[in-house]
Amino acid sequence: MRVEVVTVYDVPPNRLIKALAAYLKERVEEVRPPEWAFYAKTGPHAERIPDDPDWWYVRAASIMRKLYIYGPVGIERLRTAYGGRADLGLKRKHFKKAGGSSIRKILQQLEAAGLVEKVERRGRILTPLGRSLMDRIATRVFRELVKERPELKKYL
Repeated sequence: MRVEVVTVYDVPPNRLIKALAAYLKERVEEVRPPEWAFYAKTGPHAERIPDDPDWWYVRAASIMRKLYIYGPVGIERLRTAYGGRADLGLKRKHFKKAGGSSIRKILQQLEAAGLVEKVERRGRILTPLGRSLMDRIATRVFRELVKERPELKKYL
């Protein structure tokens, strides 16, 4: 009997984030967008609010993936990761960090759900429950990929 060991590293990020966002929306009660989330931009680099009504869950899933891959990560590093170029009109375009409020609230909600925990002076990491959830969803996504492309079956 062969044991499947599929991790976050083995699946395409866009599919993993999409599947994890759907899971968070359906099954994790603590992760819910606040009222202001539908009216706020994601940072000073953005000109408009996000088009996707489920952007809160997608961002939460993306943050979980970053915590899985990069270890202890603080809010400032996440702000830098989600920032972008700001169009300043006639002035040169400059990089601006993303807003910290949405990232902070998502991390607090994931902590309340037991998926993330704080490490003193280093940021946040995934709990064992969070890592196992990510691995389960990665396995499910990989199985869906194998159904689409049977040649990937040899990697199971």
